[in-house]
Amino acid sequence: MTDAILEPTVQPRRRPDRPKLRAGNRLVRFKKITQVGIKSIYSHGLRSLLTVLGIVIGVAAVIAMLAVSEGASFEAQQQFRDLGANNILLKSVKPAEVEASSNRGFGPPQAIIYGLTLADVETIRSTIPGISNVIASRIVKKNVWHLGRSMNTDVVGTAVDYPTSRNYNLRSGRFFSETEMRDHANVVVLSDEVANVLFPIDNPLGLSIKIDSDYYNVIGIMESEGFSNLGQNQAGSSNAAPSRIYIPFTASKSRFGETTTRQTAGGMERETVELHEAIIQVDNQESVIEVGEIIEQILARRHKDIDYAIEIPLALLRQAEESALRDQIVAGAIAGISLLVGGIGIMNIMLASVTERTREIGIRRALGAKKRDIITQFLIEAVILSGVGGVIGVVLGIAIPFIISAVWGMTTIVTPVAPLLAFSISALIGVVFGIYPSMRAADMDPVEALRHE
Repeated sequence: MTDAILEPTVQPRRRPDRPKLRAGNRLVRFKKITQVGIKSIYSHGLRSLLTVLGIVIGVAAVIAMLAVSEGASFEAQQQFRDLGANNILLKSVKPAEVEASSNRGFGPPQAIIYGLTLADVETIRSTIPGISNVIASRIVKKNVWHLGRSMNTDVVGTAVDYPTSRNYNLRSGRFFSETEMRDHANVVVLSDEVANVLFPIDNPLGLSIKIDSDYYNVIGIMESEGFSNLGQNQAGSSNAAPSRIYIPFTASKSRFGETTTRQTAGGMERETVELHEAIIQVDNQESVIEVGEIIEQILARRHKDIDYAIEIPLALLRQAEESALRDQIVAGAIAGISLLVGGIGIMNIMLASVTERTREIGIRRALGAKKRDIITQFLIEAVILSGVGGVIGVVLGIAIPFIISAVWGMTTIVTPVAPLLAFSISALIGVVFGIYPSMRAADMDPVEALRHE
């Protein structure tokens, strides 16, 4: 049996972990370069402060202008949202060419007939699929009384679901019911403004007001303008009803009729309008604009004159959103010019610093500093200047909108994107505008730099 020849196993010699050492050396070198950059910035405090100031103003301007623009956009869009994205609003409009007939002899003046009719809304309801509800309203200007106090206001005869369709909330009490609508009940819901005028001390609920010769029992009060429901409206008017009072549509029609008479400069004028407003509610929001076009065609066939107006809040909302986007782009571009000026200021200061520190750069190159070390040092200084300016600008930019809201009462909205975007741009500007000065410093001939006085 042949014995196996055992050869000694030679273990390979373990080499040191050079990459880790290199990484450690790089970290130490980067730390030292950063310290040198900070020391250089600190040694020229006033110049560095003025350089940072340009970035501060630019960043703060970007955030503040975007906040003001966003607030204005919110207010404009909120008005259209309050009208209901699924709603189509129809209104009676007196044609410009229609004038009151002159009063001949002793006879009464001829009534002007125009506007929407009950037949119009019934045709719309029965013809167009996808319509969930139609809310008709009549509006009559009347003097309302309580004891010795009076006020001229709009008396709106409408349906029970009118507040829901217009996103109005009640401060207290309730809106009238289907039973009260069917019974032509003399009940009324006041807007907060009317309630404050007629009942400055007393609680209006359970009391009555007088319209013409009839008394109406107060059953509810609408939410006041400027009162926000659970913060839903920062503009302060999303759930607030205008200065009106509301009674059942049936009561309005039976008490006031369809013809109203008013005094004009030329005498008396009589108008016959069946409906002043109608809210068409559509099931599917995607088909609102299409339904609005169909309604316009129906009314055009039924009316000889254009005595109506159609408003589609969804279309107006989309236009407002597009307009807001354009305004924000313009505002951001204008404010961005300040950042660009700040970046140019950084480049100018860095170039001046390179000229002043020519001998220092030569000494560092002679002692073994590489080009990338010089580039890194000047880039670090530029980024520190822009970064510090960006941080201060973000704080100032967030504070300015709150000051504007507190002092001038304007709605301002600071979105999380604005500070992040402004700071990122400021940091990028530090890099972009610091590259050329750092490259120029690194390209210096060490011998020539050492000769520089």
